[in-house]
Amino acid sequence: MLKIGYHASHEQFKPSTLLTYIQRAQQAGFIAGSSSDHFHPWSNRQGESGFAWSWLGAALQATTLSFGVVNAPGQRYHPAVIAQAAATLAEMFPERFWMAVGTGQFLNEHITGEKWPTKADRNARLAESVEIIRALWKGETVSHKGLVTVEEAKLYTRPDVAPLLFGAAVTSKTAEWVGGWADGLLTISQPKEQLQEVVGAFRRGGGEGKPMYLKVQLSYASTDEAARQGAYDQWRSNIFPNAMLTELRMPEQFDMAGQLVNLQEVDKMVHISSDPGQHAAWLQQYVDMGFDQLTLHNVNLEHERFIDDFGQHVLPAIRVA
Repeated sequence: MLKIGYHASHEQFKPSTLLTYIQRAQQAGFIAGSSSDHFHPWSNRQGESGFAWSWLGAALQATTLSFGVVNAPGQRYHPAVIAQAAATLAEMFPERFWMAVGTGQFLNEHITGEKWPTKADRNARLAESVEIIRALWKGETVSHKGLVTVEEAKLYTRPDVAPLLFGAAVTSKTAEWVGGWADGLLTISQPKEQLQEVVGAFRRGGGEGKPMYLKVQLSYASTDEAARQGAYDQWRSNIFPNAMLTELRMPEQFDMAGQLVNLQEVDKMVHISSDPGQHAAWLQQYVDMGFDQLTLHNVNLEHERFIDDFGQHVLPAIRVA
């Protein structure tokens, strides 16, 4: 069954505000949710960054939605601690929680003061972390010495059904790699040809038949101009290639890079329109590509209008092939 969810962007709103939005989203007809997991926002204009794991417990209790989070175990988070956090949520809210893992961004991970590894080393560290997390979910006592160290760790509270562990990938190279070990793919909307390459690479790498989730970046407001200006204000620092986004250190650097971006560049990476029908058509294309869940992130700040209008006009218009 296709799921359409609401994305809770902790970088843009206070956690208390996001809790009201996710409840409103359920009332409007959204049946899933997802959460970012940052220490810093992308931009000082966004200006927030709540702790996702505290919020997830509240959101799961306050709704009946399924939820996911994107996490980067290995540096800021020890994988054994993340395994415990995820197991606890999955035990309290059976089969409603999933997690996607990626190699992280310097923006968040540098706070530990540790060296920021190369991409190859980050991949290797993530592979170790995934093995550790899965072993702990199985009830094994884990000791491991590598890029991550674990000594005699065992989870005593575990869910009857372990959470799905997705691989987060933006590029086709990473998507092909995660296809071999992840339970599914989580990626983001981007130009159609690039997204098709990501999907094809995931399937080629071992992901054939596995679920695929897509975070859709859009901007919906009362007018096209308001939608475009809202996207430009909030999201122009986020449209650069992934290899650049993972290496910048502080929100100020994202803001400086964003000064070089014009409105036309934002249009390429964000679906911008005040027409619900146009948004429904864009989303239908992703359903037709085979995605099992679409999580909608309205990148501007007009979320009450977005939730209500999409619940009334967009969600009912999406057809499952």
